Amino acid sequence: MSWQAEVEQAVTGLGYEMVEAERPTGGLLRVFIENPNGVPAITVDDCERVTRQLQYVLEVQQVDYQRLEVSSPGLDRPLKKAQDYERFLGERAEITFKTPVVVNSPDGKSAYKQKKFAGRLEAAPQGQDGWVLVLEAEEQKKTGKVGARKKAAVEEPAMALGFTLDEVREARLVPVVDFKGKKVHATPTTEAENAESALDEPEDKSFNDNGDRNR
Repeated sequence: MSWQAEVEQAVTGLGYEMVEAERPTGGLLRVFIENPNGVPAITVDDCERVTRQLQYVLEVQQVDYQRLEVSSPGLDRPLKKAQDYERFLGERAEITFKTPVVVNSPDGKSAYKQKKFAGRLEAAPQGQDGWVLVLEAEEQKKTGKVGARKKAAVEEPAMALGFTLDEVREARLVPVVDFKGKKVHATPTTEAENAESALDEPEDKSFNDNGDRNR
């Protein structure tokens, strides 16, 4: 069994869901957890509980690591499984595809290739596999005088990209920011350590393998 499978088994055994487990650099092992369907929000106690269990499991399985961090996935939650896409239908997501997608210009006279797109996640039409990323209309500027103005806004028609899970290299939710109300949120998840206003600099509630809170 791989170390990822061992970690996921330990996390689910405690009643949580493992969103992602990664080993970036410098011996760090980082695990993101949440409660089923993201409710209730992950707390400091949840992170500490999972940290202690993982310390034991990793020692028994002789997994080599220098530092362990356990926390919630945050506002830009990664989308890893088919269930993630289904759960967040209607939300804005940023998706990077494995191969470039050919995008035609509105006038059809030119085209370009692009891998990363942001838009609204929707279900695929009935009878088709996967999902659809609806790219929101963008305003592009064109030069030339229009009355007393030198520039006029031209709305580009929305475009929908159909895709399946095996075509995706990376996908994340796009955080919803409301500066007027001083709130930052990524619905429908509720993140205790991140849903507090970013302007208020909330306390970091992830834990390392020593049981100490990261600063």
